[in-house]
Amino acid sequence: MEENDFVSIWLEENGNPAIEELTQLNLDVASKSTKALADKGLSANDLAVSLDINPDEIKRWLMGRHTFSIKIIKEISDTLADYSMKSV
Repeated sequence: MEENDFVSIWLEENGNPAIEELTQLNLDVASKSTKALADKGLSANDLAVSLDINPDEIKRWLMGRHTFSIKIIKEISDTLADYSMKSV
Protein backbone atom coordinates (compact mmCIF):
# COMPACT_ATOMS: atom_id res chain seq x y z
CA MET A 1 0.00 0.00 0.00
CA GLU A 2 1.28 3.43 -0.86
CA GLU A 3 1.62 5.66 2.16
CA ASN A 4 -0.66 8.33 0.68
CA ASP A 5 -3.23 6.04 -0.91
CA PHE A 6 -6.47 7.61 0.38
CA VAL A 7 -8.70 4.64 -0.53
CA SER A 8 -6.45 2.09 1.17
CA ILE A 9 -6.19 4.24 4.28
CA TRP A 10 -9.97 4.73 4.39
CA LEU A 11 -10.62 0.99 3.96
CA GLU A 12 -8.10 0.15 6.66
CA GLU A 13 -9.77 2.58 9.07
CA ASN A 14 -13.42 1.91 8.15
CA GLY A 15 -13.56 -1.56 6.67
CA ASN A 16 -15.14 -2.49 3.39
CA PRO A 17 -18.96 -2.31 3.43
CA ALA A 18 -19.22 -4.65 0.42
CA ILE A 19 -17.19 -7.34 2.18
CA GLU A 20 -19.18 -6.87 5.38
CA GLU A 21 -22.44 -7.22 3.42
CA LEU A 22 -21.20 -10.35 1.66
CA THR A 23 -20.12 -11.82 4.99
CA GLN A 24 -23.58 -11.16 6.45
CA LEU A 25 -25.28 -12.70 3.40
CA ASN A 26 -23.12 -15.82 3.75
CA LEU A 27 -24.05 -16.10 7.43
CA ASP A 28 -27.74 -15.69 6.54
CA VAL A 29 -27.58 -18.43 3.87
CA ALA A 30 -25.70 -20.70 6.28
CA SER A 31 -28.26 -20.10 9.03
CA LYS A 32 -31.23 -20.73 6.73
CA SER A 33 -29.60 -23.86 5.32
CA THR A 34 -28.91 -25.21 8.80
CA LYS A 35 -32.52 -24.54 9.82
CA ALA A 36 -33.88 -26.18 6.67
CA LEU A 37 -31.76 -29.27 7.30
CA ALA A 38 -32.95 -29.47 10.90
CA ASP A 39 -36.59 -29.01 9.86
CA LYS A 40 -36.23 -31.98 7.51
CA GLY A 41 -34.35 -34.09 10.06
CA LEU A 42 -31.20 -34.09 7.95
CA SER A 43 -27.57 -33.70 8.93
CA ALA A 44 -24.72 -31.85 7.26
CA ASN A 45 -23.41 -35.29 6.28
CA ASP A 46 -26.72 -36.09 4.52
CA LEU A 47 -26.33 -32.91 2.49
CA ALA A 48 -22.70 -33.76 1.71
CA VAL A 49 -23.68 -37.19 0.40
CA SER A 50 -26.52 -35.74 -1.69
CA LEU A 51 -24.28 -33.09 -3.24
CA ASP A 52 -21.27 -35.42 -3.48
CA ILE A 53 -19.15 -32.87 -1.62
CA ASN A 54 -16.65 -33.42 1.17
CA PRO A 55 -18.47 -33.20 4.55
CA ASP A 56 -15.80 -30.80 5.84
CA GLU A 57 -16.68 -28.38 3.03
CA ILE A 58 -20.36 -28.56 3.98
CA LYS A 59 -19.46 -27.85 7.60
CA ARG A 60 -17.53 -24.74 6.50
CA TRP A 61 -20.59 -23.63 4.51
CA LEU A 62 -22.93 -24.11 7.43
CA MET A 63 -20.62 -22.17 9.74
CA GLY A 64 -20.65 -19.26 7.28
CA ARG A 65 -16.93 -19.57 6.54
CA HIS A 66 -17.36 -20.15 2.84
CA THR A 67 -18.61 -17.80 0.16
CA PHE A 68 -21.75 -19.18 -1.42
CA SER A 69 -22.04 -19.00 -5.17
CA ILE A 70 -25.41 -18.86 -6.88
CA LYS A 71 -24.68 -22.37 -8.20
CA ILE A 72 -24.13 -23.76 -4.70
CA ILE A 73 -27.22 -22.02 -3.30
CA LYS A 74 -29.27 -23.56 -6.13
CA GLU A 75 -27.79 -27.01 -5.51
CA ILE A 76 -28.60 -26.80 -1.79
CA SER A 77 -32.10 -25.54 -2.55
CA ASP A 78 -32.73 -28.28 -5.11
CA THR A 79 -31.43 -30.95 -2.75
CA LEU A 80 -33.64 -29.76 0.09
CA ALA A 81 -36.61 -29.62 -2.29
CA ASP A 82 -35.87 -33.20 -3.37
CA TYR A 83 -35.99 -34.30 0.27
CA SER A 84 -39.32 -32.50 0.66
CA MET A 85 -40.73 -34.40 -2.30
CA LYS A 86 -39.50 -37.73 -0.87
CA SER A 87 -41.26 -37.11 2.45
CA VAL A 88 -44.64 -36.35 0.83
